[in-house]
Amino acid sequence: MGYSPLIGITTGTGDNFPKGPELYVKAVRDAGGIAEFIYPGTGRMGLVQHYDGFLLPGGRDLSPLLYNEKIGYKIDPEEQKRTVFELFLLSEAAKKKKPVLGICYGMQVINVFFRGTLYQDIPIQRGSSIDHSSGQHIVEIKSNPFLQEGRCEVNSSHHQAVKEPGKGLEVFAFSDDRIVEGVFHRDYSFMLGVQWHPERMMTGISQELFARFVEACHER
Repeated sequence: MGYSPLIGITTGTGDNFPKGPELYVKAVRDAGGIAEFIYPGTGRMGLVQHYDGFLLPGGRDLSPLLYNEKIGYKIDPEEQKRTVFELFLLSEAAKKKKPVLGICYGMQVINVFFRGTLYQDIPIQRGSSIDHSSGQHIVEIKSNPFLQEGRCEVNSSHHQAVKEPGKGLEVFAFSDDRIVEGVFHRDYSFMLGVQWHPERMMTGISQELFARFVEACHER
């Protein structure tokens, strides 16, 4: 029997789990990995050595204070303990070059970690013909080391988005209204984020994404 990479999925404290936690576990398992939820206070010492990779799942909003902006719009901030834990984890994972996949809020955490900024509220700050808060829309996948190029339909459940990409991050996916839908870091074997929820639509590009993530974790 081959080795199955162990992947830590971040959560908040208590019952503060991402929506559909079982979908993340299934997506990792179907790609050949083993998933465990980790939360603020999970033995920090040795945590990065214990896991082969990390998945930062969906969540609520990131406070603009984290990227040196004042709160100017209505936001629903994620639990501070969770965000602080994830930023710490990213710091340690980056040192060890451990694979990291960020989904929706998770992608935004990666961007902020690398000193990027966010639109606090897309409809107010940008305006758009696309409703990013619900439904589905098309994204354009550009040249990148992980996913096939082309146009595909994804789901959408957010009102914040990457404004200025963080240092070293390459944008590889856009919606038709030019909202950033995917980033990766050019200096890491797998440090990638997508704005949609692939665990909720496990066909085509979503299966490819989890397969590449678990494969990268296996190589660690």
